[in-house]
Order: sequence, then structure tokens, then C-alpha cells
Amino acid sequence: MYKSIFTVKKMDCPSEKNLIETKLGSIKLIQKLDFDLEKRKLIVFHSQKDKRIKNYLNELKLDSKLEKVVEIQDENNEITNDSQSQKKLLKTVLLVNFGFFLFEMTAGLIANSMGLVADSLDMFSDSIVYLVSLFAVGGSILLKKKVAKLAGYFQIFIASFGFIEVLRRFFGFGEMPDFSTMIIISILAFIANLYCLYLFQKSDSKEAHMKASWIFTSNDLIVNSGVIISGVLVYFFDSNKPDLIIGGIVFIVVINGARKILNLAK
Repeated sequence: MYKSIFTVKKMDCPSEKNLIETKLGSIKLIQKLDFDLEKRKLIVFHSQKDKRIKNYLNELKLDSKLEKVVEIQDENNEITNDSQSQKKLLKTVLLVNFGFFLFEMTAGLIANSMGLVADSLDMFSDSIVYLVSLFAVGGSILLKKKVAKLAGYFQIFIASFGFIEVLRRFFGFGEMPDFSTMIIISILAFIANLYCLYLFQKSDSKEAHMKASWIFTSNDLIVNSGVIISGVLVYFFDSNKPDLIIGGIVFIVVINGARKILNLAK
């Protein structure tokens, strides 16, 4: 077993990490990728020496530099055990997020709340992130690209339609949302995301895709709080504008997230 240690100066967010992961995924001899986004470090564990690892990284033009290649003891057992633990965690949060996507979408349509509909799409977006992360833990790169592409286009289509609906309602053609449903469902979604965040913290994983998933879940708590606040404002001001404003903001966030997901399919 060997490990190649790289410095990647332009690797500072999960998007670059996903590009590297996708690019190197076709090299079968690679056993594991360890990322340190803060220190801009990448460690590649591989069973044989292969010049393609360095060449593929150079093709991404992220200013990567090979520091050294070290021969080590076989770490297959450690890698396998860690991968199984990560898969179990990711499957759990995937089910929670996808379940709440369906739940919130249904509740949002019934309650005429664009905030809930937008938040449900945000939960769907996270489901895709977790699904792609599952493929990152020893899965098929080709299937990963197909899932990312289909999910990205689906999100852009639904979020764009939702944003147009926000504009239509904002200029006087909208119904009043049910503020009580908005608040109750958003509180439940907040609790669900808090549970997922607890699972990520409990795992104490240092893998970059796990850290990225932790960040996405943390951001979801902010979105959930925004929908709760907008529901309270709908009640106090007897207006649908707070719901439309938070819905529009979240739809924009979802479209931007979909754009990043589509980068995985390239």
C-alpha cells in the first residue's frame, strides 16, 4: 500500500473536493482519499504506483503539487471498517432528509406556503448530497455522475418554477398561507436536522465529504428557523409577503446548490 501526499492550493471548499473525487474515481487502484480543506492537503491511498494520479490532478488546474509518496502497511481493514460506519450514517440521514422532503412538500402545497415548498427542496438537495457522498464511500463513479446530473436538473426545474410562482403571488395573485402549519412543520424539520447534526458530531469523522455534509445540515437549521420566523410574521402582519420572501431566498439557494451538483456530472 502507498500513500501519495499532495498540496492542492486552490482546494478550499467541497466543490473542489467533489471535482477531485470524481476525476480520480476512475483509477481502480485507489483505495481511499483523505482531504484536509483547511490545510489544502490531499492524501491518496493506492495499492500500486500510478502516474495518472498526479496527471489527473494537474488536469483540474487546482495548483496541485506532489509532496511525497510513502510506502505503508496494508490499511485495508481500517479503511473498510471506516467506510462501513460512514455508509450507515449517510443512509440514516439520507432517509430522514428524503422523508421530510416528501412530508414538507405535501404540507407546503396544502398550506399554500412557498416557504415550506422551498425548504422541502432544500431537504431534497441535501438528500442528493448524502447520496453522492455514499457513492464517494466506495461506490460507482459513473452512477454518481448520473445521479448528480438528474438531480441537478430536477432541482433547477422545480426551484425555477417555484421562484416564478413566488413572483406571481408577490404581485397580488397569491393566497394566504396557513401560518400554523408553517410553524409546526418547520419545527419538526428543525428537530430532524438537529438529529442529523447530532449523528455527524457523534461520528467524529474527519473525511471531507462528511464534514461537507455536516455543514449542509448546519445551514438547514438556519433555513428552518427562517421559515418559522416567516410563519410568525404572516400571523402578526396578516400578509403572505414574509412567506414569499423566505421562499424566494431558499429557491435561489437551491438553484445555486443544483448548479454545484451539476459540476459533479462533468
